[in-house]
Amino acid sequence: MLFDIDGTLISDGGVSREAFASALRDVFHYRGELRRYDFSGRTDPQIAHMVLHDAGWSERDTELHMPRLWERYIAALEQHERARVRELPGVRALLDALRDQATVTLALLTGNIERGARLKLSGPALNEYFPFGAFGSDSPRRDELPPIAMHRAEERSGHRFRGRDVVIIGDSIHDVRCGAPHSATTIAIASGKTPAEKLRAENPHHFFASAQDRQGLLRAILG
Repeated sequence: MLFDIDGTLISDGGVSREAFASALRDVFHYRGELRRYDFSGRTDPQIAHMVLHDAGWSERDTELHMPRLWERYIAALEQHERARVRELPGVRALLDALRDQATVTLALLTGNIERGARLKLSGPALNEYFPFGAFGSDSPRRDELPPIAMHRAEERSGHRFRGRDVVIIGDSIHDVRCGAPHSATTIAIASGKTPAEKLRAENPHHFFASAQDRQGLLRAILG
């Protein structure tokens, strides 16, 4: 069971975008407006390349300074993240119910770099539900993350996971799309910034307005 983070598990009150802006300013002297970009479902490296390409930076130079960008980004997150992040309604009850299922392995599938993901989940104490996952720091391409998560699940459990064993839940079109090449079950949840009609148009296997429909979600996840 692979969970997205932003807009699915939590809302951070905009602090991630502020931290990104601060890091881009410090490392790349970027002064542009980030609000015109849709970050939903994109990996952190994709976001950096997208913004900096528009600002005239080459892919090579962006990659060269990327380690320092993440250092500054994490430093900015550490200042404010725990105070402003909140778990979304119904999330903890759903996670508790899933953790009690012997047949379910919980993990993350997120575009966040891992250090950022763990910081975001630390405020509402959600890290304990997710001992591992696949992150934007593993690959800039979201469709490459499900196999990484499956491999790590196999290493931990000794069970060989196939695509049909995997359920992906997220609030963006990219959460739905990344499951298709791997035959994973996809659940779209309209708890983030993507409009419900846009999510439905991606034809996920299941659609929910929020995590508060716990019984409906459990039926969809457990089959």
